[in-house]
Amino acid sequence: MARGDFAIFEDRDRTSAQAVSDRGDRLSLDRRGPSGGRTVRPSGAEVKRGPMKPLIMAIVQSLVDRPEEVQITEVVGEHVHLLELRVAKEDLGKVIGKNGAHATAIRTIMAAAGGKEKKRYILEILEN
Repeated sequence: MARGDFAIFEDRDRTSAQAVSDRGDRLSLDRRGPSGGRTVRPSGAEVKRGPMKPLIMAIVQSLVDRPEEVQITEVVGEHVHLLELRVAKEDLGKVIGKNGAHATAIRTIMAAAGGKEKKRYILEILEN
């Protein structure tokens, strides 16, 4: 496997979507390690938080009618950060946009800002 390839696509008994959406206390969804693809960070390890969560919060709150119901949960890994965005049911379409235009634009901003930090961000949009 070449350096930089992601191992989540090698699991034959699980789909790639399941491998990405698995949750753990502090999972790393990046490169395959001795634990079979996922590295669990010790619970006392310090994690540097970037400005991504407040950035996405500001963007999404400006799009929706009920900004007080916007919640972002961050699952931190070594090289991948998973952001779970929860909005009210009636605001879900506004965040996704027509043909996914708004969601794609938010993910593009996340990729650009994540490049500066050398981190990869994944956005999951969920309804409250």
